[in-house]
Amino acid sequence: MWPDSGRLRKGEGTPAKLAYMDRAFAAATDVRAEIEHWLAYLGAERRMSGKTLEAYGRDVGQFLNFLTGHLGQAPNLKDLAALTPQDVRAFMASRRADGAGSRTLVRSLAGARSFARFLERNGKGKVGALSAVRAPKVAKTLPKPLAIASARQLSDVDLRAGEEREPWIFARDAAVLALLYGSGLRISEALGLRRKDVPAPGAGDTLIITGKGNKQRMVPVLPQVLALIEDYAKLCPHDLARDDLIFRGAKGGPLSPRLVQLAMARLRGALGLPDTATPHALRHSFATHLLARGGDLRAIQELLGHASLSTTQIYTAVDSERLLEAYRSAHPRA
Repeated sequence: MWPDSGRLRKGEGTPAKLAYMDRAFAAATDVRAEIEHWLAYLGAERRMSGKTLEAYGRDVGQFLNFLTGHLGQAPNLKDLAALTPQDVRAFMASRRADGAGSRTLVRSLAGARSFARFLERNGKGKVGALSAVRAPKVAKTLPKPLAIASARQLSDVDLRAGEEREPWIFARDAAVLALLYGSGLRISEALGLRRKDVPAPGAGDTLIITGKGNKQRMVPVLPQVLALIEDYAKLCPHDLARDDLIFRGAKGGPLSPRLVQLAMARLRGALGLPDTATPHALRHSFATHLLARGGDLRAIQELLGHASLSTTQIYTAVDSERLLEAYRSAHPRA
């Protein structure tokens, strides 16, 4: 049994209140029971989202399915404790043969190791083989922010004048993209906003955002962005009650992230931007442009909702690379 991929709301982290969905995976009854307890723990105590829990469960399920074929039987707790580093390396080799890259393997091992730590803490055995094998190295790639001028242009509805869509759709997409760049939000955070969460123009300048792990943070919102959201709300043909999600699809349901990605793809073509110009790149652009204007790294960490400063520090490398490019292009001896 696996957790539902919907967001876990506060107070729904106990096994009795978790919604589950069936997933085919091979494991003995004692392992299945511990997986259910582990996922419930991650949801209740670690406040992980439903999507994260689903990903963890999927990764552990792949590991167990491999072990079933590798060992010749569905593994139980004793089988897991008896695993050797060679068994884990065989799993990694199998995933490589299936086309999994280094990032996928790192994530798979992270899920399996999390489950193993849970078993050890609860006296269900130690799976030492998982910690004895090194995860593959992943090449670091720097975020690719947009230029300031390009990021601003994305909220210009005239760029999509040739498309056969209703004006409120253009206004909605412009408001969402402006919000991603103006406040540095993840796309899920922007699409999770309700009408009551967004102040009317002139009535406030901050948003309370619920991010990863159901952690809340306060972020500023620009007057221009609030004006775009208000323009969209006035044009939207669907009723936007205070407790309803503010951004809607064409039929009135929640707006899909995929539609925002498609809108961004159309704007990439209109502006001649590279494929790296995605909705998430607007969040990168927010952080990079703040840092370039003298923003404090710790403050940017808070605005982005990063749990660790080391995650935010990648933007210092982005800014350094930008300065080096300027030097190479401008210095006569570069």
